[in-house]
This record gives sequence, structure tokens and C-alpha cells, in this order.
Amino acid sequence: MSKPKNAFYAQSGGVTAVINASACGLIEAARAQRGRIGKVYAGRNGIIGALTEDLIDTSRESNSAIAALKHTPSGAFGSCRYKLKSLEENRAQYQRLIEVFKAHDIGYFFYNGGGDSADTCLKVSQLSRTTGYPIQAIHVPKTVDNDLPITDNCPGFGSVAKYIAVSTREASFDVASMAKTSTKVFIVEVMGRHSGWIAAAGGMASDQKTPIPIVILFPEAPFDRQRCMAAVAEKVRRFGYCSVVVSEGVRDAGGRFLSDQGLRDAFGHAQLGGAAPVVASMIKEDLDLKYHWAVADYLQRAARHIASGTDVAQAYAVGKAAVELALKGKNAVMAAIVRTSDQPYRWQVGEANLKRVANREKMMPRGFISQDGFGITARCRRYLEPLMRGEDYPPYDKNGLPRYVRLKNIAVRKKLAQNFAL
Repeated sequence: MSKPKNAFYAQSGGVTAVINASACGLIEAARAQRGRIGKVYAGRNGIIGALTEDLIDTSRESNSAIAALKHTPSGAFGSCRYKLKSLEENRAQYQRLIEVFKAHDIGYFFYNGGGDSADTCLKVSQLSRTTGYPIQAIHVPKTVDNDLPITDNCPGFGSVAKYIAVSTREASFDVASMAKTSTKVFIVEVMGRHSGWIAAAGGMASDQKTPIPIVILFPEAPFDRQRCMAAVAEKVRRFGYCSVVVSEGVRDAGGRFLSDQGLRDAFGHAQLGGAAPVVASMIKEDLDLKYHWAVADYLQRAARHIASGTDVAQAYAVGKAAVELALKGKNAVMAAIVRTSDQPYRWQVGEANLKRVANREKMMPRGFISQDGFGITARCRRYLEPLMRGEDYPPYDKNGLPRYVRLKNIAVRKKLAQNFAL
């Protein structure tokens, strides 16, 4: 009987409150298949770990430490924003990957990330055909933006949605109590480069039992200053105050980001941040109302203390399913969440061809945005509510702080003589 191939696992892109739950599901599933999968090596800082032969031996971690990943936020092995070029553009990158995979007897490649990570995974999956080296590549979905196609939703999103909905409700209570003589408008900026899924979650702060005046600014709805200011003014007139949830990716009719600072990230995307103060200045100039603004930034995606129970369960499930797909001989696929029922909410894990996922974005359907463009519809609520449902609190220490795990992350001995320049 031949020795089982080892597996490579890595985390990519912006991390989430539950990406480590996927790592937990994957590593635990692999450990349960010791006769079919060898060791799981994690890439330190994503695909960079593979290129530089900087691998972490997860077998050196105890079962309890791996289990603790399920309630620990962020990326336990380090993440990165690094996109592989095409084989034609940089053949050396792929030759290096093959060298590292051969040196460490790796036959399975698991990449945990969003759209750009799906593209990387797809390119790696093609190495069997282009180089003859046997490698199976499985994508494990993750993105707070919720913009991956095929899958009903993306692990990481449900917890961010819960955080933004709760934060918007709590901040709105604060503003309402002070509005008579102080702040009348609170603006919170949330993540979402091209899609307004996270901003939509702010609308969940208001319901029939707890009505709250909220104006939402979506990337899918071109920003119109006059209409926006009129909507805010009307809310303040009727209720005495208003909360505004603005996506970082809001653009004007010409397609220019309100928050574009002229900077670019490693993928060439506009480096956003600053939509909230832009909107706040408009409220001051046009309406002369006192305001406060905040940017949720890393807080929204790191908030494991208020993670959605649904999100944790799904993140773990796609990690576990990735191993199962690999053992079935699958390649170039993503473990996808399939919604089978709204009421009661039911879901299962299926699979999606990576060619239908890589470099594609799922936008908010027009039917999820209210007719005036500043709110969400009942259809959107039916979609969002079960994703935010349930609690899965981490353990807490006596000092009142959550107890998160820090892995040892012991490096695998390098076998290749030469280094690789990124």
C-alpha cells in the first residue's frame, strides 16, 4: 500500500471571525483519514508559504489546540493578498510550486479565500494537465463581502452581518436618546467594495418590534447627493434622528468611489476607506445637522464574540467537505453552501466548478433593495435572517475576555536549497 499524500492548506485575503473554523473542520477531517491523507502542512501567509517553502506542520498541534480554532478569529497561519499570474506570464512561479509539492509529497491543495483565491486555486488545479504533476485543488469559500457566485452565501458573512445589525441598532438607540439637544445623525461605514451585502445587514437593525430610521447607501445604487440628503432630512423630521449605513464601495453616477484615495492594494484594487466622513460633511453642509461617524473596519470581521451560530457551523462544514471532495477525486471545485429551505431554514454543502467562481462577483439582486434605493425588502430579510441566527460564544476567562488559541506554528524543515524571490 502506497504512502498517503500530504495536504497543503492556506488562508488568503482578508480574514474573518470564522475562517479558522474552516481550518478546524479541514484539519480534523484530514486527521480522521490518516490512512488516506498524510500530514496537513499549512502555508505561512497563504500561497506565499508555498512559494517560499515556509510550511507549518499542523500535526505538531494537539487535538485541543486545533479544536480551539473553531472559536478563534482571524487567520491562525497568516494570510496574504498575492495573486498568481498566468502560466504564460510567470512560469517560474508554477515550477516553484511543483518543486515544493514534490519535495514534501503534497497531493492535495486546499485554499481558503474569496474570488481572487478561487482564481489561484483554479490555476493550481491545472498543474496536473500542464506539468503532469498530480495535484488536486479544492477551494474553501471565505469572504465577508458575500460576493462569491454559486454558493448561497459565504462563510464569514453571517457573522459580519450580525455584528453590523447589532451595532447599528445599539448606536441608533444611543443617537435617539441624545437627539433632542445633540447628535441627530449617526453614520457607520461598512465593508463592501462592489456589493452591498454588509450594508444591507444594517437594515436588519430595524424591524416591526424595533423600528429605527435608517438610510442605507449601496454600491449597486449610484449615489445621488440631493436624494440622499432629502431622505436623511425626512427621517430626522419624522423621528428626530437618523442612522446612515454606507458601504465603502458607494459610487456616484460616473462610477467614481466616494472613498477612493488614489491608492491600490496588491491585487490592483482601489484602496478604499473614508466614505463615512464624506457623507458626514455633506450632511453638515446641506442640512446643518450635528453628526457622528464611525468606520467598522477590522472590528466587523474580527468580532468572534458575537459570531453567528449559522456562520460558524457553515464555516466548519465547508472545511470538512473540502477533504471529502478531495478523497472523492475531485479537482478544481469549491465546497458550496446550498440553501434547501427558507422556513424552516435548511442547508447542505454541495460543489461548484471553479471556472464558474473565479474572478466573478455576486451583486445584491435589485429585488433585495427597496424601491427608493435606501433600504432592504422583505425578500432580502428572508435571505439575511437565518444567516445571522444563533450564538456560538467562545469560552471566557475569569477576567471577562474571550479565550483564543495561539498555535505553535512549528516550521517544516526546508528541503530545497534555493530560495524563491516573490
